[in-house]
Order: sequence, then C-alpha cells, then structure tokens
Amino acid sequence: MTTPIRVLIADDQMMVRQGFTVLLNAEPGIEVVGQAVDGLDAVAKVAELAPDVVLMDIRMPELGGIEATRRITEPAGSTVKVLVLTTFDLDEYVYEALRAGASGFLLKDASADELAQAVRVVAAGDALLAPNITKRLISEFSRVTQAPRAPLKDRVGTLTERETEVLSLIAQGLSNNEIAQRLVVAEQTVKTHVSRILVKLGLRDRTQAAVFAYETGLVRPAGY
Repeated sequence: MTTPIRVLIADDQMMVRQGFTVLLNAEPGIEVVGQAVDGLDAVAKVAELAPDVVLMDIRMPELGGIEATRRITEPAGSTVKVLVLTTFDLDEYVYEALRAGASGFLLKDASADELAQAVRVVAAGDALLAPNITKRLISEFSRVTQAPRAPLKDRVGTLTERETEVLSLIAQGLSNNEIAQRLVVAEQTVKTHVSRILVKLGLRDRTQAAVFAYETGLVRPAGY
C-alpha cells in the first residue's frame, strides 16, 4: 500500500483550514496531519509533524507565509514542499514565494480536484506553474535582475551544454514530454537530465530550477 502524502495546512482562518482538511482527507492517497494558525506555528508544526507538503497562506499574523516558507525550505536536507495559497493572483506574491522556496502557487478558489492535483504534483517534485504565470515570472525576473552578471559558464557551473538547454526549457514551462519532443530524445533521457541538473546545482525541484534560470539570466524574454 502506498504511503499517503502528508499535508499540513497553514492559514489564519479556521474555516479555510477546516474546509481544506475535509476536501483533502476525502482524496485517496492524501492525509492532512495537522493545521497551523500562522507562520510561526507552521514552522513549529513542520518540525513536529514532518509533512510532505505544506499548504501555506501568504498573509498571516506573527509571521507571513513567504518568510515561513523560507524558514521551512532553507535548512540543508529539508524535503518539505510548500504550496502557496492566496486569494489574489498578484505577480509579486508569486515571484516572492517562489524565490523563498515554494514549489507551487494556487488560488484559494481552486476546485477540490485542482487542490488535490496540486498537492500530488508538488509532492512528486514537479513544477506547478501555469503558462501565464510562467510568462509573467520571466518578465518580472528580467525587470528586477538588471545587475551585471557573471559569465554564463560560471552561473551554470558544471552543467553540460545539453543540460543547460534542458534547464532553459524547464524554465519556459515545458514538461518532460514536451522537452523530449523539442529535443527529439526519449522522455526518460530528459528525466535523467533533470535529475542531474538538480543534483549539480543543489536544487530542490523543477520550480527552483526555473527560479535559478530566471535569476541567472539564462532565460530572458525578447525586449529585455
């Protein structure tokens, strides 16, 4: 029997916490193991309960969701994935949450199916970025990261030319299957490249790989 995905829900509104708990506990393979009332409580509950995924509200008292995400994901060896929840689809929230270490972003009005799918995707280590959000993120990173950069070779470290190419495509929001079609290789080959990229760069998942690509300037839209 497959071990269920352990979820912690962090939100200062009791009805939101209870609502998400009911929805997720009704899903096969997902178990809500606890609730947190603010960011500080979330950090403490992660240490106590060791969840796989944290559903993290952006705006909370005591400690906001972005800083709580940073404290949860920064420690060496941390494998907890954070899925940020917010009422507002504001670009700066998406941008700051992902920079802080979040693996995904979801609006609070998402359906039960969307919520459960998001938890499964993030737990599996895949990116959870809608194409329109990905495009805005590229523009946002390009707008704020105008400082002189080191040569690309220094920024991507020991990545091979093909791995650098795969990293660029990840950052553009392509799935493994889409990357395989673009490069005319097997999907398993792409998976191998992705795994090596994460190891070489010391990154947690595809989302953080995308953040790395944006911040280093590997991916930049036309006009920037």
